Amino acid sequence: MTTVSSAIGAGVSAQSRNMQLAMAALLGLFFVGILGFSQMEVVHNAAHDYRHSMAFPCH
Repeated sequence: MTTVSSAIGAGVSAQSRNMQLAMAALLGLFFVGILGFSQMEVVHNAAHDYRHSMAFPCH
């Protein structure tokens, strides 16, 4: 019974990791995509400066 419970725990951990990666990717797409094309100049400039600081080509 111990073997079964540890195998189930490993599956939950992998599922949790995949969910975390998916949410991080969505958050990144939100910041780069939505905020980068924002009509508000302050928000756009902040996203633009961040892209440059992370060496993300945008020009």
